[in-house]
Amino acid sequence: MRVGIEAASLALTSGGLARYTGELSLALARCFPADEFVLLSDQPFALPPAAPSNLTHGGAPRNAIERRWWIWGLERELRRLSADLIHGPDFAVPYIPRRPSVLTIHDLSPWMDSSWHHAASRVRRRTPLLLELGIPTMVITPAESVRKQAIERFRLVPERVVAVPEAAPNWLRSAETPPAGTPYFLFVGTLEPRKNLPLLIEAWRAVRQQCPVDLAIAGRRRADCPPLPENEPGLRLMGEVPDADLPALYSGALALVYPSHYEGFGLPVLEAMQCGTPVIASRAVAEAGGEAAIYAGTAEEFAAAMLLLANSPDVRLERRACSLARAQEFSWDRTARLTYEVYEEARRRFAR
Repeated sequence: MRVGIEAASLALTSGGLARYTGELSLALARCFPADEFVLLSDQPFALPPAAPSNLTHGGAPRNAIERRWWIWGLERELRRLSADLIHGPDFAVPYIPRRPSVLTIHDLSPWMDSSWHHAASRVRRRTPLLLELGIPTMVITPAESVRKQAIERFRLVPERVVAVPEAAPNWLRSAETPPAGTPYFLFVGTLEPRKNLPLLIEAWRAVRQQCPVDLAIAGRRRADCPPLPENEPGLRLMGEVPDADLPALYSGALALVYPSHYEGFGLPVLEAMQCGTPVIASRAVAEAGGEAAIYAGTAEEFAAAMLLLANSPDVRLERRACSLARAQEFSWDRTARLTYEVYEEARRRFAR
């Protein structure tokens, strides 16, 4: 099989969309060496590091007509490649269904609260129309909860929607870290309204009144991120952190604290767990965290959980074991195999 994968999200420097597209394409190429996987975009991007030989970089638009990527350009490139299927990992597939297609809906946040996304108007308009017209042959979601939400909201045929869980990258493992001075709690993710960072800072301030702990916030700051204190003692605004630094950052934290209002899955939760880091989170990431995470809702509940971990080495050790066990239930190879099954089903359905 020759599969085209739309790769515009790889133009992003970080975030869940880029992680999903990069890790999935690598795992597909690794697990299915007899097949070809071609990454395509109308924007410049780089292949994921250490890409196997059957994961390649496709062509870009060749003229003005093909710059209308979703209408003409992508389909023409797929035809030149003789692609058997196209996967749109970012809420879209080509508008003209000339071959089987698979569309990934990561979550329903673009349609839930307009204040969560300052630049999602295109997704809000385009994706429902594609689904209403039945253009994607199959749809993937990262969690069963999103699958049910998508079926209900867009009136999808349940048999055409499959939940395929994601995972932490293979290279992200527990790292031996020297004492880092002041202990710290950690948040990793895109800094945006949905992540509920003001509540996290409120909870950390309450904890800091009782024990000396820092709060490290790592991630790309979106233009609509709520204002964050720039010079508050103990608050480390780290910006984007290179992948090479993530194992030590996760491993050195007392816990990952993830109070998001809503998530489709919550990849940082599994990334932290694979490093043996305890997780305190909202119920928005329950399908990722399972029984291994400590769940909280209010600032007071988050603060209580943070104090418990800050003051109880035995509890941290217990939660570390829970995190490692939970992370072992997921892998990108498993994600790739389940995704490939969806590809095969899309080809069967399209041929009918």
